[in-house]
Amino acid sequence: MCLAIPAKIAQLDGDGMATVDILGVTRSVSIDLTPQAGVGDFVLVHAGFAIEVVDPDYAQETIDLIKEFPDLAGDELPAATA
Repeated sequence: MCLAIPAKIAQLDGDGMATVDILGVTRSVSIDLTPQAGVGDFVLVHAGFAIEVVDPDYAQETIDLIKEFPDLAGDELPAATA
């Protein structure tokens, strides 16, 4: 199963790339599909691409769910702490 994970854009790196924060983990992702995205925006990231800019409340709801079910996110994200 594949899913898109909310990430907050921390920095625009140029050439259609951005550095994002996903639960404390930083990754470089392509923003070619979301050229309107800017620093501070939340985007859904799938397979290294930001595929949609999302509302911060929606992003937080999804992050909270991921923290409840860490197996959904795989091994890439740090373990949730209660």
